[in-house]
Amino acid sequence: MRLQTIQIVAGLAAAVAFILAFMAAGAALVSGLFMLAGLAAVGWLAYSLIKGVLRRDPKSEPPARA
Repeated sequence: MRLQTIQIVAGLAAAVAFILAFMAAGAALVSGLFMLAGLAAVGWLAYSLIKGVLRRDPKSEPPARA
């Protein structure tokens, strides 16, 4: 069976679609990893700030401003 031009074009279009799909999946994966890293940084910042507030003596005076 001899391939027709439309079949070759359809095959090439499918190959390009698969390549674009894999590139999009990779970009989504990398984006998700950066999102998780950002969430971890914000969580650590909130935890450290809350920990510092809870350790402070409530009767101590705030530092004087110069």
